[in-house]
Amino acid sequence: MEEIFIKCRKASKKVATLNSEVKAKVLRNLATRIEHSKSQIQVENKKDLDRMDETDSKYDRLLLTEARIQGLADALRSVALLTDPVGQILLEKTLPSGIELQKVANPLGVVGIIYESRPNVTVDVAALCLRSGNASILKGGKEASFSNEFLVSLIHETLAEFNIPIEAVTLLPTDRTYTSALLKAEKYVDVIIPRGSANLINYVRSNSLIPTIETGAGVCHTYVEKTADLDMAAAIIVNAKVTRPSVCNSLDTALIDKEVAEELIPKILAGFQKSEVEVYADESSYAIFQKNNYPLLKKASPEDFGKEWLDFKASVKVVNGLDDALAHIEENSSRHSEAIITSDKSLAERFISEVDAASVYHNASTRFTDGEAFGLGAEIGISTQKLHARGPFALEKLVTEKWVLRGNGQIR
Repeated sequence: MEEIFIKCRKASKKVATLNSEVKAKVLRNLATRIEHSKSQIQVENKKDLDRMDETDSKYDRLLLTEARIQGLADALRSVALLTDPVGQILLEKTLPSGIELQKVANPLGVVGIIYESRPNVTVDVAALCLRSGNASILKGGKEASFSNEFLVSLIHETLAEFNIPIEAVTLLPTDRTYTSALLKAEKYVDVIIPRGSANLINYVRSNSLIPTIETGAGVCHTYVEKTADLDMAAAIIVNAKVTRPSVCNSLDTALIDKEVAEELIPKILAGFQKSEVEVYADESSYAIFQKNNYPLLKKASPEDFGKEWLDFKASVKVVNGLDDALAHIEENSSRHSEAIITSDKSLAERFISEVDAASVYHNASTRFTDGEAFGLGAEIGISTQKLHARGPFALEKLVTEKWVLRGNGQIR
């Protein structure tokens, strides 16, 4: 294992010296290679899918359709077009001593990423790390092993074509002993980024000897305030829940003002029922859903609030105004993405100011919390912590700082 880490560390020195245009060419070449390999990627992906129950909430995350594979290629070209952060001068001045001082953006070095289920992460992470002058060590889950291994083989073919050491993108075996070794490889790895379930993130946080940036679980709320356009609110709630429930920016809990609950809930029924969304309702909302004959209805337990469903399930609660909604979010939020639907701009601004989350929305779906949707090209994940990245964690956060001082003999 140590030999693997040593080779990746050595490769990182080469990647750090690549100029911007070479890195961009590598990504464009990889995009074309992926497009030409769509059929084989789907063959390998099906091997993974065949091992998973289609009803598993991770199945959709694992699935690589032709459109999603094209999305990988498109994202690579988008990242290639982004401004290279490496070498950017962040500060420049002359000190009283006459020394010329600069603060310059510099690659992190070796980035370790531990993730589950999603083979698209393999390409996104490798691309972002290469563009920012970093090497990457990827530790994917066994459920995506066939997909990940084939995608990394395409990356290696591209790197070799440009005479870049293939160890610059290293995929570890799925055996868990490699996870433990990676978390203790502080001599060779500069930062660890876990992307996956709360259990995975907690394990990494508890066991890593290396600084960790969490891309945390999403427990996302949408609060509908009494002045909201209720047709808009219903469309946003349905969109946030059903378009892709297995991702971290999907809706988990709808909070509905008691003054509009009777009118709003019937407006979301058709959209929920079409996608067979199971509703876990508090006492007040349960009565309204029941009166409207909603078939997939259950009474919520306290544990159903603050839960990341990652499935066609949602909890619903009737609240008594903004203060009640804010208190519920503070108690149950994972600090990922929170939304308010309201026509009252002053209340919207208060919500934006008081809610502690990486992304806060007014009159829009939380499904937009995504590096590509934010114009960042791609993302490593959504960071729910505050240091050193928060929200979509993308290219500009994959660098650190180096102070450069140029003198002509000054001593102190």
